[in-house]
This record gives sequence, C-alpha cells and structure tokens, in this order.
Amino acid sequence: MKKLDEINKIRIEKRKELDLRANTEADTREKHILVCNGTGCTSSKSPQILENFKRIIKEKNLPNVRVIKTGCFGLCAKGPIVIIRPEDTFYANCRPEDCEEIIESHIIHGKVVERLLCKDIDGKLVQKLDDLNFYKKQKRIALKNCGVINPEDIDEYIAFDGYKALEKVLTTMTRDDVIDVIKKSGLRGRGGAGFPTGKKWELTKAYEDEIKYVVCNADEGDPGAFMDRSILEGDPHTVLEAMEIAGYSIGAKKGFIYVRAEYPIAVQRLQIAIDQARRYGILGKNIFGTDFSFDIEIRLGAGAFVCGEETALLESIEGKRGQPRVKPPYPAEHGLWGKPTLINNVETYANISQIILNGADWYSKIGTENSKGTKVFALGGNVNNVGLVEVPMGTTLREIVYDIGGGIPNGRDFKAAQTGGPSGGCIPKEHLDTPIDYESLKEIGSMMGSGGLIVMDDTKCMVCLAKFYLEFTVSESCGKCTPCRIGTKRMLEILERLCSGEGEEYDIYRLEKLAINIKNSSICGLGQSAPNPVISTLKYFRDEFRQHAIQKECKTMECKSLAKIEIDEEKCKSCGLCQKNCPVNAIEGEGKEKRIINYDKCIKCGTCIAKCPFHAIGN
Repeated sequence: MKKLDEINKIRIEKRKELDLRANTEADTREKHILVCNGTGCTSSKSPQILENFKRIIKEKNLPNVRVIKTGCFGLCAKGPIVIIRPEDTFYANCRPEDCEEIIESHIIHGKVVERLLCKDIDGKLVQKLDDLNFYKKQKRIALKNCGVINPEDIDEYIAFDGYKALEKVLTTMTRDDVIDVIKKSGLRGRGGAGFPTGKKWELTKAYEDEIKYVVCNADEGDPGAFMDRSILEGDPHTVLEAMEIAGYSIGAKKGFIYVRAEYPIAVQRLQIAIDQARRYGILGKNIFGTDFSFDIEIRLGAGAFVCGEETALLESIEGKRGQPRVKPPYPAEHGLWGKPTLINNVETYANISQIILNGADWYSKIGTENSKGTKVFALGGNVNNVGLVEVPMGTTLREIVYDIGGGIPNGRDFKAAQTGGPSGGCIPKEHLDTPIDYESLKEIGSMMGSGGLIVMDDTKCMVCLAKFYLEFTVSESCGKCTPCRIGTKRMLEILERLCSGEGEEYDIYRLEKLAINIKNSSICGLGQSAPNPVISTLKYFRDEFRQHAIQKECKTMECKSLAKIEIDEEKCKSCGLCQKNCPVNAIEGEGKEKRIINYDKCIKCGTCIAKCPFHAIGN
C-alpha cells in the first residue's frame, strides 16, 4: 500500500519520463513506439507487432527505445497503428514483418518509412498524427488517455494526473461540493437517455441507507457500437476513479462494473487495473489515509441486449433473469438488492475526473446550451474513416461524416445515418447539417443513444434497414411485456412481407399503427424505443415502402425478390463483359448481338451492373 506522498512522487517522476508522449518538442533521445492493442488492431496481429518490436530492440541492443502497448487511437480503418514519439510519426496498416524496417530505418537511421505513412482523405501522405483530418475537429476528454498510456500500468495513469481528482475530492471537498460541480458542469448521461448526471447523484445521495451501491453499465449491445469497450481497453483506471468519486458523493462503499463477457480484453484490463489499485491502496479501506473506503467488483453479462436497461442489469447482477423492473421506484431509491443505487455508463464516468480537475465552468463552455461537453461515437458503415471519434456537442453530422469520416467510399452519395442503434432513428440527407445534440436529434425523430453512428450510402434499402433492426429487437426482447414480445414480432412479419414482394399498401398503415402502440405501452425504455428505426424510416423514406408494397420494386436491389435488372439495348455495346462475369451464366447472346438476361437463372447479385463500363445495366 502506498501513501499519498508516494503517489504524488510517482506522478511527478513518471510524468517527466513520459513527457515525450504528450510533448512533441520534448528534448530527449528516448523513443517510444506506441502500438495499438485495442480489439480491432488485436484482431489484425498487433500483439505480434508488439512482440516483434521488443525482440528486435533486444537483439540490436537499443537501450533508449521502449515499446508501449496502448488502447485505441480511434482511426480503426488504418489499423494496426504504430506511433513513434516524440516525433508523433503515424504508421498505418502495419504488419508484423514491417517491424524490422521501422527499427532499422526510423529508429536507427532517423529516416521515415514513407510507404507506411497514413494516406489522408485528400490522398496526401501525412506524417504526424495531429495533421490528419480525422483528428482536427475532435476534442478528447473521455478518450484523453486512449492511445497515449499503457492501460495495464497504473503508474502511467498516475503520471497523467490519474487519481488526482480523487485526491482532491477526498481531501478538500464535501459530498455536496462534488455533486454541485457535476451539476454545474451540465454533464448528461451518455448511455442514451441524457438524464442530468449531477441530478441523478443528488437523488441517490438523498435516500438514507447504510448500504448503497455504485454501478457502471458497460453492457454495450448496440450493433456497431464500441465506445465503452474502447475506453475500458484503453483507460480502465479513469472509470475506477470516477466510481470512487461517485461512491464518496452518495455515501456508497461498494461498486460493480457490469461488462459483457464478449469483451475479453476489456475484462482482463479492468481486472488488472482493479488489482493494481488495491495494491496501491487506492481501492479498499481508508483510501489516501481518509475514513473513506470503497471497493469494486466485475460482474460478467452473457450478452443480452436488454441488460443494457438499468433495472434489467440490476436483476442480472443479483443472479436473476435479466428483465426490466416496473418504475417507479427508480434505482436511486430501490436498486441493487433493494438498496439505493447509482448507475452510469462508461463514457459518463470517463468525464468525471476531468470535470473535477478543470472545473464545471471549463466543461460547460464545451458543447451547446443544453448539451454540454463532448460525445464519443463509433463511426461505421459506408464511410472511409471507420473508427472512434470524440467531438464537441453541436458538431454537425456533415462534419462527422465528411470532415472526420472522410466521406462515402467509391464516390457514392450519402443517403442516411442511423444514430442510437436499434433504439435510434434515421437521419436523411436533408438533415446533414443538424447539430449532434440531445434536443436536435430528438426534433428530427432520432436520438443520441449510446453513440453508434452508422452511415449509409445510396445503395442501401431503408425498408431492409428497418427489417434488420427489428430482427435484432425481436431476438433480444426479454419477453416480459406483450407489446414488445408480440408487437415487434408482428412488425417484423410485415417488413418481411414487404421485402419479399408479398406486402400490400395497407401493411404500411398496420406497421405505423403497431409502432406507435408499442412505443406507448412497453414497460422499459428499450421496448418503447424499439419501433424508432421503423418510425423514422417511414417518416423520411415512405416512398420506398410504397415502392415495395405497390410497385413491388426495390430500387437498391437489396431485397432480391423485388430487384429488377434490365439491359438497355440502346446503351449495350455487346462487349460481353457482363456475360463473362455472371456467376450463374444468366446472360445470353453472342458476338455483336445485344445481351439479354435469362431471368430463370438470374440470382440478382448485381455483378453485371458493377462490371458494365457503359452503364447499360440497371434496375
């Protein structure tokens, strides 16, 4: 166990040692090779890259070179990523066999390996991380340490002001002082609903009980969402510190992190962080020599989407089937094992220490009037720079998709973006300049959600998209209430009819009516928001639903039963490329004859459309 003065000594000495991580002008001969070991890069052999660097450095006896395992840098599309500090050189799409060249050329001879430099969205090679357009409009608060520190080394976290906020809280602030700062900051819950964080802490504190709990909701189940996972993998101590601050504020001594077992790297690093904090005396009894005691345990979830709903999560921690409770009473009054319980998600906690250290005014100046701070998004789908981004609230969707995301691949047009996953809604092209904040998204029929942002180009069918999310909702419904259990199933059946060509115009009315009824009568927030993807696609893309129901057509050809592929005789040059590339020999004709499609053989795969250089084939 280390005393407070020992912790502060580590902070000072270690920060000097690691100054080159944050200061590209650092006067040092030492080199740090940072290798992303988030889930995405790990799946592309980054652990092997890490080990290769260590082996080569040892073989060549290079004493001033260190290799650091880090969390996610954010630009997942370019992974595995290697950063050389203090030069801040950004190497993209690295492979294990590239390590030798990087060491020999860059580290030993000071010559940048140009072929591994990242190509920006304008086609130019970029050497420094901060010069990439992907990072220019971002502001990292929750992701502050991700890609900077080794998440498995508590000393590195301490060096970057880790546990300094906890020290400040325990030695200079009352419980009410802390809650007041969080309230004034304007921080709202990042789990989806956007409830004021300080207000939630205040409500939980108000209920008197000897036993209270603090819970971290890390059950991230939205398709395409990986924000919370990346924070846990890249900076687990920031969540532990925030939970301790929350525990002090509400009068709790015990915390639980509920994380799905499908996140093995996050679970492993969380446990390492908890063990380290206990050894240092930062978790446990009489923290920093005060009378405050607090400890944290991990609880693994089995991957049920409904356990992202706070009361279903509590049921699961208690060892019961994960089903939502009827509210009120709310967890602040009657939560885990009937005791007052505070629940926030990972990203919410990741903001706490920065607010304490920098003040409520600092945080409240970021963002918009009613949506303060930043928001982390998992940017995916039809966008060039797939990855993890953190932007100030109020940043427009256009800025995220085009300035940060690099636009749509292959020159395609933007069609829509889905925010909030299965609980969110579609944002069409006409709302590209909508500021991303709680109120603005609600006005156009979408929601912030936990932070998944899926971009779709003009090849996507919105009826098919609605069906995809309903399939997910139906499979993940806990079955407790009839509207969600039966109603979403009926909605899915209607969408399946529309996509197979068996629907009718009246189905659109049935679909909309069902969606409204389910939204108004389901027990929990997940059931109430399950129809949102359908409601928003009907609002903005009703013509596509009508085409499916009345004309029996799917212009995008995603719905194969409704795809109609035709060859324009006037444009056809009889080159035969479509015929040569057809996987089922469904195109007939010889020599200079115009080609025709044998619809008995055609599987509507669209290969002929893609291969025709004269754009003579379409639907």
